[in-house]
Amino acid sequence: MKYNTMRFLKVSLALVVLLCVVVFTFLAYYMNYQSSATISEIGTIYMAGLNERISMHFETTIDYNLNQIESIVQNYPPRSADYGTLAENMGSNALERGFVSLALYAEDGAFEMLCGEQIQVTDPEPFFRSMQSQEKKVAVGTDETDDSIVLLGVPAAYEMADGRESLALVVALPTDYFKQILALDADESNPLVYSHVIRKDGTFVIQSSDAYRGNYFDRLRSLYQGENLEEAEKHITDLYEAMQKNEPYSVVYHLPGERRHLYCTSLPNSEWYLVTAMPYGQLDEVVSSMGNTWTSLVLGGCALILIVLGSIFVYYFRLTRQQMVDLDNARKTAEKSLTMAVDARRDAEKAQRAAEHANKAKSEFLSNMSHDIRTPMNAIVGMTAIATANIENRQQVQHCLKKISLSSQHLLGLINDVLDMSKIESGKMTLNIDQVSLREVMDSIVSIVQPQVKAKHQNFNVCIYDISSENVCCDSVRLNQVLLNFLSNAIKFTPEGGTIQITLRETESPKGAEYVRILLQVKDTGMGMSEEFKAKVFESFTREDNTRIHRTEGTGLGMAITKYIVDAMGGTIQVESQQGVGTEFNVTLDFEKAEVAEVDMVLPPWNMLVVDDDQQLCESTASALQSIGIKADWVLSGEEAVEMVVKKHQRREDYQVILLDWKLPGMDGISTAKAIHARMEGDIPILLISAYDWGEIEDEARQAGITGFISKPLFKSTLFYGLKKFADGKEEGEPKEESPHHAIDFNGKHVLLAEDNELNWEIAEELLTDLGLQLDHAENGQICVEMLQNSQPGHYSAVLMDIRMPVMTGYEAAVAIRKLDHPDANLPIIAMTADAFSEDIKHCLDCGMNAHVAKPIDVREVARLLEKYMEN
Repeated sequence: MKYNTMRFLKVSLALVVLLCVVVFTFLAYYMNYQSSATISEIGTIYMAGLNERISMHFETTIDYNLNQIESIVQNYPPRSADYGTLAENMGSNALERGFVSLALYAEDGAFEMLCGEQIQVTDPEPFFRSMQSQEKKVAVGTDETDDSIVLLGVPAAYEMADGRESLALVVALPTDYFKQILALDADESNPLVYSHVIRKDGTFVIQSSDAYRGNYFDRLRSLYQGENLEEAEKHITDLYEAMQKNEPYSVVYHLPGERRHLYCTSLPNSEWYLVTAMPYGQLDEVVSSMGNTWTSLVLGGCALILIVLGSIFVYYFRLTRQQMVDLDNARKTAEKSLTMAVDARRDAEKAQRAAEHANKAKSEFLSNMSHDIRTPMNAIVGMTAIATANIENRQQVQHCLKKISLSSQHLLGLINDVLDMSKIESGKMTLNIDQVSLREVMDSIVSIVQPQVKAKHQNFNVCIYDISSENVCCDSVRLNQVLLNFLSNAIKFTPEGGTIQITLRETESPKGAEYVRILLQVKDTGMGMSEEFKAKVFESFTREDNTRIHRTEGTGLGMAITKYIVDAMGGTIQVESQQGVGTEFNVTLDFEKAEVAEVDMVLPPWNMLVVDDDQQLCESTASALQSIGIKADWVLSGEEAVEMVVKKHQRREDYQVILLDWKLPGMDGISTAKAIHARMEGDIPILLISAYDWGEIEDEARQAGITGFISKPLFKSTLFYGLKKFADGKEEGEPKEESPHHAIDFNGKHVLLAEDNELNWEIAEELLTDLGLQLDHAENGQICVEMLQNSQPGHYSAVLMDIRMPVMTGYEAAVAIRKLDHPDANLPIIAMTADAFSEDIKHCLDCGMNAHVAKPIDVREVARLLEKYMEN
């Protein structure tokens, strides 16, 4: 009851106050508006009268001077005397009447001066038309010194010096004469009013003393001081249209801090217009004063009403409050007790649910991790025991070491997933953006997964469609991680003999021309997922509870990490899956194009044939070949390839090179190559294209007459560099034999290894000396810097740098090396550390290192990086 009453009183009071404010504000605004409108109306009437008075004065002055000219004509009629006498008498008479010049106006628009300076008309066309029509006319002109003058013309046919007959008699008066006669600078009743005489284009004929521009339109623009230029242009346009229609024009325009009234009318016997302006400064002060008075009255009235209403409200409030305070206190106490009880119950239920969920998640995770970690650990411990027991059996030891290596890699993957997830949940996982070659990324991915695919006897294919921007800006480590997670799952959940395909295609990015959209697809013919699991596949610690996958190891974190990385890159990820059919992941990423100087990729205009069972791949490859100068045909099977080669040979249009897929339906690549060589007299260079390792089929391929090998994926640069070796050193159209495979040779290269752990040093020395490297050991960063500083120039080819070391860390050592006054201060420095997160890699690069390798080290990756940076 109390709250309803209080609410009613408050709402009523607020409404009455609002009504008073609205009513009185409206009255004040309305009176101010009416005052301004009345002043504007009075100003229009006043200025119309003022313009009419000036126009009449102007007309009287013009008529007077025109009559003076006509008097000259009457006093000295044409042919009343010889030309010389007539010209002398008319000139003297004109000067006596106050004219500064007198001239005869010819049919061609020329002036023949009888007295005074040479004159000319500023706008001759209207003046000429009026004289030709036997009309009187006033115009603007200039004298010999380019001073402005006023010209008055009266039709008159006098014989001119060259015998022609004149069109009119024209006199000139200074513009100051009209300015003084018309008194344009000020009005007696209002000294702030001033006037100008202008033409249609805005140029001044007669201007008041305050006009400092050569054109009235420019004057209007300058008055706005760079603000509201659109409004100034509108006034100029309206004024011009009014002058075109010969109508009066009146407007009040608002300048910064003031208002002005402009009134324009045309002047008789001319192409001129009288513009009068009156500032409203003093009048606006009066209006403002009136507005302030009305505002004061509104505030006073509102304050009086509010005081009365407030007094009534306070009085009534005190009466009701005293009556209801005890009841209100009791009700509040009861409500507070009830609320506390409800909140306590909810908090207890929420805490219980959270604890149950945490315990369940912890139990499930520990159960999974216990199984997944113990499995490879059991293999490592067991195989180590077997190897020790059979130390004399070399073959058995090698088998055990292979199993130990595979289990170690799997255990490392589990640890990396858990650490990555920890970084994600703490919000510390970041992206390290750098220039990346998509070709190198894909080549690296293919080389990594090839052994796993081969071990499970799976069909693996890589397809590249329409990739024109191979170099982009992104985090290459995280992009590799995304691709490896997808492919690892595909290999893991696809049975032997199944098919795995990764596809890369490029489209335009909605972000603009500086970006490129990359579409990634990983598709397999594995066991697939249920609809229920597909909905939560990207959740942490999630694995499908199905007997089909109980023997498949993993943390259930890979897809959650992948989803986080894709989201961090601003991309999207979609999954399609059906149990027993397979799974398809589609990722969309927008990458900024990297600014890399492109190599001029041009090859001889060969005729080539592309053979692959994927039509899109054939079309994309043919398009890429065309872009580097090669004309390419394509077919989808080995049988068609043989038929096409024979037809071309019969037409004497032999192919210079054939790109042949290894895995073809029906007749495979090697069988096709044999059939082609069997039907051809000469040898046609045939290059095998495949995502598989060349080494396992090289002998059989060479025997079939296959010249060489190009590894999928077929980027434009892959095709160019794969075919370029055939063009070098030969005449156009004659491919060169493929050079043997390049082997890494580090013999004689000295490398300085900074490592404080003796076991890690022993492992690194054993692995890297097998490559031919000669290693020197530095126990910490300080010793590493000193050894390099004291070395002979060129002695060390690179530095392998651990990060966590005593005395001086690897970061500090890298900075110190870059600051050395030594010829080798810029030699390659490669971080070789267990700090493997993105921020760690970025910190290494920021400190001057060239690259980063995570422990446990992959000797192949170390060799690749050494070769890359030592050659540069």
